[in-house]
Amino acid sequence: MATSIAMRWFNVRERKCHAKCLQKLEALFSTRAGVDVTRAEGSPKDEGERRTHQRHCTSFKQSVEQRQRSVLISCLPKTHHNKFLNYLSRHGHVNKCFFYESFGTYAVVEFSDNDGVQSLLDSATIPSISHESVVPLRSRLLSLRSINTVNTDIKNIPQCQPQRTVSINELIQQLSSCDNLEQQIMSLTEAHSLTEENSRLRFLVCSLLNDISAAYFPESSIRPFGSSVNGFGKLGCDLDMFLDLDAISAGSSNMPQSGMYVEYHMKRATSERAVTQSVLSVIAECLEQFGPGCVGVQKILNARCPLVRFTHQPSGFQCDLTANNRVAMRSTEMLYLLGELDPRVRALVFTVRCWARANGVTSSIPGAWITNFSLTLMVVFFLQRRNPPILPTLDRLKELAEPSEKCIIDGNDCTFTSDFDKIQLEPNTESLDQLLSDFFEFYSTFLFNRMSINIRKGKEEHKPELGPLYIQNPFETSLNVSKNVNTAQLERFVSLCQESAWMMQSGGTLTTLLQPSQISAVKRRKKRKVEPASERIKGLLESLRTKNNVQKK
Repeated sequence: MATSIAMRWFNVRERKCHAKCLQKLEALFSTRAGVDVTRAEGSPKDEGERRTHQRHCTSFKQSVEQRQRSVLISCLPKTHHNKFLNYLSRHGHVNKCFFYESFGTYAVVEFSDNDGVQSLLDSATIPSISHESVVPLRSRLLSLRSINTVNTDIKNIPQCQPQRTVSINELIQQLSSCDNLEQQIMSLTEAHSLTEENSRLRFLVCSLLNDISAAYFPESSIRPFGSSVNGFGKLGCDLDMFLDLDAISAGSSNMPQSGMYVEYHMKRATSERAVTQSVLSVIAECLEQFGPGCVGVQKILNARCPLVRFTHQPSGFQCDLTANNRVAMRSTEMLYLLGELDPRVRALVFTVRCWARANGVTSSIPGAWITNFSLTLMVVFFLQRRNPPILPTLDRLKELAEPSEKCIIDGNDCTFTSDFDKIQLEPNTESLDQLLSDFFEFYSTFLFNRMSINIRKGKEEHKPELGPLYIQNPFETSLNVSKNVNTAQLERFVSLCQESAWMMQSGGTLTTLLQPSQISAVKRRKKRKVEPASERIKGLLESLRTKNNVQKK
């Protein structure tokens, strides 16, 4: 029987679990420590030490408040920086302002309170365009205009903050100036990590889209998850967003024990999935028709996890919007936690990902390639296998959880502790360059044909089903997160691991690992050096020649 949206969207237990997940993310991000790979001597042991690794990132809770006090302004070429700030100060005190480039120059402006934002919006005018009509939508995405004003002062042109990583060639040049491999890894991590400005922009984009979705779902909220907030995102990564409808469904908990009560009259649907598809379809239409700067909107509603994909041109982000994706939120929290346990974790993940992209192991185009998520789990698994382990297993984190931390989502046990003080590991003092070399060695000999990767148990297991690469989903344990990978791509990954391990053992540096042409040359030289098949054929020919000579005699 069809049930109402209010009764079917979340059951009470799962809604509480999801709320706890969001609360934990807020608590975790409020003390978010960053990547400091100058230490390679095990995990920080207390909260005070963790705080010394503070990254340039505001807390999750502060980010939610900041985005409501922020506007995104498309600026004129060569905007006069001081005049721009003076103009904004008429409306309120400006806490922070930074510029970046994406199909033009943009400024993210944060006021000290909402009154400043409202004053600026009240002063904004509707564009007058004679040859075309405009969609009458007011938002916090604005365009700066000027009458008879030209900026000739080059010194007052604002400096734009980078929102994308440098190219591989530029990165290699930067790494060439480093003294050793460990410094190169540190430099690469710094170059790829999300900046404070980029994180602010991501939260602001979520807030701008929320202003549109709120027209149909006033109590909903759109918030980032995945790489944007789990600590492993790099500049230029996609923006994954979650449409949270918990506040709408929370009213079902107000039902009295007896007597009369009223409830909202709602449409009924056949399943929760059907509701998700309908909601996302509506949001997609809004973005297509009314969303400023939203282009290339695609409805991918029949996927295992329905989503809306589009490009937000003002920010330059490729965006994926999902709903009812609570397991992904939990995975975000888990990866954030693992990244905080030891500063070497993020550094190794960034390095392996960069190596993979430079050598064509991963791609921004969907296909049979290994994904960044799969690579991250492979790094986590490798670190669990060290002696002593650098990271705990997920089952161990589950054992350490309090009863209040129990979390069941869609029948999947997603329980683990978020208390750093409970997670005690033996000190591991391996250096980053040793870990990177051993990572390549580990996977160059891994029995992919028979064994699977399982970070819950931290050990290899026999594959539950056929397929080139099997990496168990940490929470939806019946799923293989690398099911898309074909045999050719896996063989390429293993071959590159073998070559990279050989190069590092021969004294190679990160700059050589990131140059595919040199790796290919090494591959050719290595094949000429070790050719067992050719040796067998050569031996066979020699034996035949000897036999013929004997017969002639």
